[in-house]
Parts: sequence; structure tokens; C-alpha cells
Amino acid sequence: MSAADAVTDSLAGLRDRFAAVREGRPADYIPQLALADPDAFGLALVSMDGHRYSAGEAEVPFTLQSVSKPFVYALALSALGLDEVSRWVGAEPSGEAFNAISLEPGTGRPANAMVNAGAIVTTALVPDTPDEPAFDRILHCLGRFAGRGLDVDEEVFASESATGDRNRALAYLIRSTGTLPVDPVRAVDRYFRQCAIRVTAVDLATMAATLAYGGVNPVTRERVVSAEVAAGVLAVMATCGMYDGSGDWLLRVGLPAKSGVSGGLIAVGPARFGVATYSPPLDETGGSVRGHAALEAMSRRYGLHLMLNPALPGSTVTLVTTADDLPSAPSGERGLRGRVGVVAAQGAIDFTAAERVLYALDESGPDGGPVVLDLHDVTAIDSVARGMLHNGLARFTADGRRAAVVDPKDLLGPVDAVRERTGRDLPRHATREDAVAGCARALAGED
Repeated sequence: MSAADAVTDSLAGLRDRFAAVREGRPADYIPQLALADPDAFGLALVSMDGHRYSAGEAEVPFTLQSVSKPFVYALALSALGLDEVSRWVGAEPSGEAFNAISLEPGTGRPANAMVNAGAIVTTALVPDTPDEPAFDRILHCLGRFAGRGLDVDEEVFASESATGDRNRALAYLIRSTGTLPVDPVRAVDRYFRQCAIRVTAVDLATMAATLAYGGVNPVTRERVVSAEVAAGVLAVMATCGMYDGSGDWLLRVGLPAKSGVSGGLIAVGPARFGVATYSPPLDETGGSVRGHAALEAMSRRYGLHLMLNPALPGSTVTLVTTADDLPSAPSGERGLRGRVGVVAAQGAIDFTAAERVLYALDESGPDGGPVVLDLHDVTAIDSVARGMLHNGLARFTADGRRAAVVDPKDLLGPVDAVRERTGRDLPRHATREDAVAGCARALAGED
């Protein structure tokens, strides 16, 4: 049990809330997808610090399907540049279904890279050389987004290939306008294989978090694509990723997102997190019913809407150390106070910032010892973050560890389990260092 389990609790709570939803049904026009367990429901979240959280069937493998589209678009942009890719594929919302004939009058360009027509062209644009075949490039790139090697579900690929006549028809129609740079048969075969790449919800959350982190995988710390490419992909996801429901999604959920007919769904909080769900029953637009409901509820509950101006990343936890390493620690006290960790935070604390604080608490303290949480420089804690911190601190102490809080503004409110001594308990003239030192002495058994 750890303080950061409060984040997992939030995901588990969403799963419990929506697991009983029975609307929708798995895709059956690809026979192999119809075999998926309709009760499977997993959620995963990856932070910008690379912390991974999950609930439910988050490790169950399934195929990417259309969730592959943003990442192959990123690969094409990286290889060819925006101007060249835009010669072949537009970036305008189609307002139509994922498999609609959305071609620009006069040019024949598909409307965007998120609909099937545009994705087929985007996949065809990936450079194909004897040294590095196009599909090998795709599989390798998507694996770097996920932070591990990926493979293809050959049964799903065969099922998709056997029933994919509409996509073949789209490819031939695009070819007739001169906007498909390769043979239609090869283009569609590559596209089907791309859609059949196998992942889990945890993989998808990591892939989404890589876009959120400006193209750097927060788990492996590898730069996968440039910040400019990541921003371009997120822009198209925000306006086109949910097909004819993209506008309503952006209004209600407020996060760039992409759905897939296997039941996968990703959403991106830029500079904050990547989140993914897996649940096979689909709505009429081809998106996961439970996933859609869970992410909308999550966005509302935790204030994740893109337009709400989230706190800057990396600005929350300013210090993780031990009390005797503080510059103000008197040398005579260092032997005892070295047994106490210190976590200092600053600024406004929201959902994302609270996750950072909770994770820092778990990682602090020598050998799992006591910790002082210093909130002296925190300016505000919203109600969601306050609940998370209360829950996390309660878990912290339930695990046998001791904590104290320096909270001179009383932002956290009563936390009976951990408020052994705080800055408020010291004289008004006491400094921040005095407060931390007093808490450390109390936790070390000196007082």
C-alpha cells in the first residue's frame, strides 16, 4: 500500500462506476473482433514522471485498429515534414463516420489522417526501402511510443484482410484521383497489418503520454518524435480524432483523443498525462461506450479540460531529501534527523500536482522511514487534490510510516492521522526551517 495508490483508487472507482454499463456491442464486421470479451474493462494512466497506474483489464492484449492512426501520422510527419504530408492528406474535420468517403473536391485529398481514407494514404507515405521496409518502420516506431517491442495479431490481420473490401474500394477511389502514392493493394495490406498491432491499455497510456510529453516517452526517456510533430498530431486528434463526434467530445471532455473499433481509447492531457481505456462494446460512432463515459467523468471530476489552464509540469515538488541535508540543519542534530525525509511542494495543487506529491512521499524517507510534507510554499489546494492528499496520507500511515505536515496556511485542513506537529503549532515568528526541523525532531523521537 502506498500514498500514490490514491491515483489507482481513482481509476478503480471509475471502473466500478461504469463496469455495469450494457450499451453498445463489440465490432462484428471484423469477425475476430466480435470474439472479444464484452465485460473486459481496463483503465491506465501514465504521468509525465513515468509513473504508471492501472485498474481492471489494463494488461489484456487487443489490437490497435484506428488508435494506430495518430502514431503513424507522427511517423509520416517526422519522415517527410508537414508540408509534404499535407500535399497528400488534409487536416480538416470531416464531420463524417470513420469509413466515409471524405475526399476534398478538386484535389481528391482525404479530409484528415484520422479517417480511414486519410490513414491509408498516411500509411502509404511512410518511406519503404530494402534496408527498412515501411511496415518495419511502423512497428518499430509504435514500439518506441509504447516503450517496448510490439507484435501483430495475425488472426485479426487475416480476419480484417478477408472482410476489408470497403477500405480497398476507398484506396482505389483515392488512387483514381492521383493522391495515393503507392499501389492500392500494398497500401491497404500495410494498413490492415498496422491496425492489427497488439497492445494493452497500459501500452496505450504510455503512447498517449509520449505525445503529452512533447514526443519524449516518459517511461524510457527516449525522444520518439519532435515536440513540433507531437503538437501537430495532438491538434489533429483534438479536431478529428473522434470522427463525427469530435466537436462534442472536445466540448465535454476537452482532451485530444482517438478511438478504435477494438475498444481502445486514448486521451492526452498535454504536459500532464496520457490515459487509455479498453472496453469492446462500441457506440454508433465506433467508440468505446464505457471508455467514453469514464473519461468524460474523469475530466469533469478532476478538472482536466484542456481549456482550464492546468498547472505547469514539473513545478510542484521542489525538494525530496532528508532533514539533515537541509542547509539550515545544525550539525549537532544531523545524526537523529537523518532518519526523516522531507518533501517540499509549491504553487497550486490540482489532480496532476497531487499525483507528483504522493509519488514523492512514497519515494522519500530513508528505508521507508518518517517524512515531513512541507506545504509552506503551496498557494492553493483544490478540493479534488485535497481529497487525494488526505487519502494518500491515510494510506501512508496505514502502511506503518509516520508523517507530519508543515501547513501554515491550513490549506490541507485536518489530517488527524498525520498532524503530529505542523508549522501552525510553532510560534508565529518561527521560520519555515524551524517548522520543518520541529517536525523532523518529533518524528525522529527527539521531542
